[in-house]
Amino acid sequence: MEKIELEISGISYSYSQSGAYTLILSESGAERKLPIIIGQFEAQSIAIEMEKMKPARPLTHDLFREFSKSFSIKLNEVIINKFVDGVFHSILVFEKENKIHQIDSRTSDAVALAIRFNCPIYTSEEILAEVGVVFDEGDFAIDDSIDSDDDLTAGDDDMKLFSLEELEDMLKEAVDMEDFEKASKLRDEINKRKDIS
Repeated sequence: MEKIELEISGISYSYSQSGAYTLILSESGAERKLPIIIGQFEAQSIAIEMEKMKPARPLTHDLFREFSKSFSIKLNEVIINKFVDGVFHSILVFEKENKIHQIDSRTSDAVALAIRFNCPIYTSEEILAEVGVVFDEGDFAIDDSIDSDDDLTAGDDDMKLFSLEELEDMLKEAVDMEDFEKASKLRDEINKRKDIS
């Protein structure tokens, strides 16, 4: 199988499936993209690592990374190797004591681990040809936030009343309390203000 490297382009709320998110993986140096529907927990785990947030306690994917390091197991690569009945399948390619091992994985978990191990993500030409898409500009806004605009509460609107410094303190507190949904909203408001200034 000829391997084609993919990069994480972003995560956005999925309007087609309630409570789900769309992970966008882009073909390196090209225009084709793989949109993959993933769950909220995995979306949060990916976004937290991308944003270099530090939760008070390790998430499951962080625990897996630390476990692997403790036993000298290296994740070499992630391969999205099948697309069956609308579901992507992946394998994790590990190395221990110069022996290569492969483990089946959900694609969302595989991507969450790939960014923690800083290893490449691949797929095949067959999969890209079958389900890869090219978005025209404006067809799809890639948003690296993991919250839903239709789930805003009155308290979220009140964020505009706080200073940037207060928002950053609130973000730290939300991460410490493992309220990652609130942390995402706070992070988005902080980034919006920094972009304006």
